[in-house]
Amino acid sequence: MYFGIDPLYWMIMAPVLILSLLASYRVKSTFKKYSRSFVRSGVTGAQAARRILDRHGLSSVNVVETGGFLSDHYDPARKVVRLSPEVYRGSSVAAIGVAAHETGHALQHKEAYSPLMLRNMMVPVASVGSNFAWIIIIAGLLLSFTGLVKIGIALFSVVVLFQIITLPVEFNASSRAKQILAAEGLVSSAELSGVNSVLSAAAMTYVAATASAIATLLYFLMRAGFLGGDD
Repeated sequence: MYFGIDPLYWMIMAPVLILSLLASYRVKSTFKKYSRSFVRSGVTGAQAARRILDRHGLSSVNVVETGGFLSDHYDPARKVVRLSPEVYRGSSVAAIGVAAHETGHALQHKEAYSPLMLRNMMVPVASVGSNFAWIIIIAGLLLSFTGLVKIGIALFSVVVLFQIITLPVEFNASSRAKQILAAEGLVSSAELSGVNSVLSAAAMTYVAATASAIATLLYFLMRAGFLGGDD
């Protein structure tokens, strides 16, 4: 029995599924709350990002608008900070916080921040593992081919490691964002508290994703009989 019809799967995954749902609800509700709170400086997310990048010698990094809700990210390959419409155009505490967080990744890239560099190198293998590891594992189990199962688990282990390394990358970017916003005077001390709430809520989604990856790996190991025996 596998996944949806496997009691073992739900026993392991139910707690992290609940955590993921709570994290998703929290980040959306917190973003919505602080999207209604506007910064006194009046700058938009795009303007804040541009100012931070220019002040840190990153005038070559572009800031562009991208579609989607909370689709904000830094593209290290093209050296572009992509901000969702609400963040790019918004002057809210939430918008400024998210924009500053993404510029934090650009600063990490400039400084060759080790966890970010390692994560970037792992992207190709992690992508393959995320898409194909479970197929390889299930095929190995159905065919009773232990070697194939081990290959699949090794691939998925890279996914887990990728998620773990993502945590310090995201936490560091948020820390940089808060320090820079305060130093640049883009937010007041009261507004900075709101920024902290938004970024802390966002961080929980990465914690939940990591917990989910670890739980999935645990399931694969137990189902394959490499951990705790095989039922």
